[in-house]
Amino acid sequence: MSKDIKTKMQKLASEIQKHDYQYYVLDEPSITDAAYDQLFRELQKLEVENPDLILPNSPTQRVGGMALDQFQKYRHGIPMLSLANALTEEEFAAFDERVHRVIDVDPNQELEYFAELKFDGLSINLVYENGSLTHAATRGDGETGEDVTLNIKTIRSIPLTLKTDHPPEKIEIRGEIILAIKDFERLNRDQLNKEEKTFANPRNAAAGSLRQLDSKITASRPLTGFFYGLGELVIGNSKYKLPKTIAEFEDQLKEWGLPVGKQKKICKGAKQVLKFYKEIEGIREDLPFEIDGVVVKLNAFSLQQAAGFVSRSPRGMIAFKYPPKKSVTMVEDIQVQVGRTGALTPVAIVTPVNVGGVWVKRATLHNQDEINRKDIRIGDHVVIQRAGDVIPEVVEVLKEKRRGDERKFLIPDICPVCESKVIRGEGEAVARCSGRNCIGKLKEKVRHFAQKDAMNIDGLGDKIVEQLVDAGLVKKLHDLYSLEYDDLLSLEGFAEKSAHKLLNAIEAARTPELYRLIFGLGIRHVGETTAKLLAQHFKSLKKIRSATLEKLLEVGGIGDEMAKSLIEYFSHHEVIEEIDSLLEKIKPVEPKASTSPQIFQGKVFVLTGTLPTLDRSGATKIIEDHGGKVSSSVSKKTDYVLAGEEAGSKLEKARELGVKVLNEAEFQSLLLH
Repeated sequence: MSKDIKTKMQKLASEIQKHDYQYYVLDEPSITDAAYDQLFRELQKLEVENPDLILPNSPTQRVGGMALDQFQKYRHGIPMLSLANALTEEEFAAFDERVHRVIDVDPNQELEYFAELKFDGLSINLVYENGSLTHAATRGDGETGEDVTLNIKTIRSIPLTLKTDHPPEKIEIRGEIILAIKDFERLNRDQLNKEEKTFANPRNAAAGSLRQLDSKITASRPLTGFFYGLGELVIGNSKYKLPKTIAEFEDQLKEWGLPVGKQKKICKGAKQVLKFYKEIEGIREDLPFEIDGVVVKLNAFSLQQAAGFVSRSPRGMIAFKYPPKKSVTMVEDIQVQVGRTGALTPVAIVTPVNVGGVWVKRATLHNQDEINRKDIRIGDHVVIQRAGDVIPEVVEVLKEKRRGDERKFLIPDICPVCESKVIRGEGEAVARCSGRNCIGKLKEKVRHFAQKDAMNIDGLGDKIVEQLVDAGLVKKLHDLYSLEYDDLLSLEGFAEKSAHKLLNAIEAARTPELYRLIFGLGIRHVGETTAKLLAQHFKSLKKIRSATLEKLLEVGGIGDEMAKSLIEYFSHHEVIEEIDSLLEKIKPVEPKASTSPQIFQGKVFVLTGTLPTLDRSGATKIIEDHGGKVSSSVSKKTDYVLAGEEAGSKLEKARELGVKVLNEAEFQSLLLH
């Protein structure tokens, strides 16, 4: 009898999964909602009566289960790499030229590319073992992500079992979890009705929905996904055969029951890619979901392998992005923010406007010279631009819309926070607060110290920093490490769980890498790269603070301005006291030697302009991983200047001094030798 019941349950589960595929993936439902509900309820009834026979991948298990305390970490079988970007047709042409060179084919040969949409969602890695979904994880840092298996299983467009008789023993399938624009708008309306926080854009909504600790909440949201990538593949004893091209692999994913993008094309050469890119740009606003470009890949897996990797990006793929979106709004006011070094930054308070899917209320104006150059006035209609995670900025004033009552703005002579005198050094664009005990400077200093690239204190965001400083709980950086449970409970918004979570994050930041601590101190002119140079050379903070100007200038990549800034910073008695107090509570870790070939050992690079595919941090990491150093200024000690589009005075100085100038293609070729 139980065998007959199990067979019936398997048949019902299979039929429901078939209808899920037709409805959620093909968008071609073959039965009514009522008929579907009847099948579902029938299976649920059998499972209630026979709990020991419930199938592990039953469609009834998608509704969500018990809430988790936290997500577990999951290490990907093969790292999830990030793509380099092309922002112009010229940059894409440079990518095509570089690919020809690295795979060693005739420059005139038209390569076969596979082009598809670059979905603006949350990257995900699905793991199927012998055809069954066993794990799902976010991208995380590329090596390790968060295990969101329970939440992924609530998404009906993702099969719990692959539709194939010959699945590989194990396969990682990469893709993007998204929320359609209409579903995003509906979700925000629901959030408003419940008087809960709305989401900034579909990507944030998708990420927030997938990262719910309670999978029932995820199940209630209309998430879907598109899949396109291959990670780890273990064929084992299976009869499975990997297709030869990415296009064929996506066809296979669709056959297996996974949703794939409809807008895609096999392109013969760069010209066909450009044509596809422009076609998609023309219909971009009509698509049911957000995209921010087109992904272009060498179609053949063999050529992908031949192209290899640079740092954390595959050479045979690129994200060909569309220009940043712009919107028109009005400057309602201009306010001044005080930074950690005392810099006064004017910020435009604008009429809220949606720019590229994000509601913008503030935009940076940089400094007084920039305000004067663009002639930005309170009351002006302006064009706001936002690209990726970059802070929105005012790019243009619509002077034809002026009515005559607009007001000019001048940065005040007195700090708006502590009322100390504001000074502007000769030849400097930035005005600074001179007060040593300015609360505004302290708040920004703590924010900087806690950020991801510095001490990485998870959860110590702007609002909490404001509370800690305003309450007098943090007057110096080392006070963070003296915070107690009851201190946090006294602040608005803190409960037992959130207090423990922040204290644990602070505890985890007691053994930072040395460069993180140096960068986190917020020393003027000392960015992350300079911090790494100092850490590598001196090995301890105490040696850095006692170094003479001459000793600092011996460090490749450290110029006069940086060295003088370091000397000035460590000349203050209260700074030394604060560092001593910090070092009583934390133990910085000395830098580890790189395992990459040290082909740039002893070489000093300067970066200038916009590179075709590498961003500034990516290029810096490659240079440092291979033994080189990156400086912010060109001098006789500079070995190479890596120059991109719109390179400025650094390029001119390099030519004056006879320093070798490299474009990105020449830089990449150095890595191959």
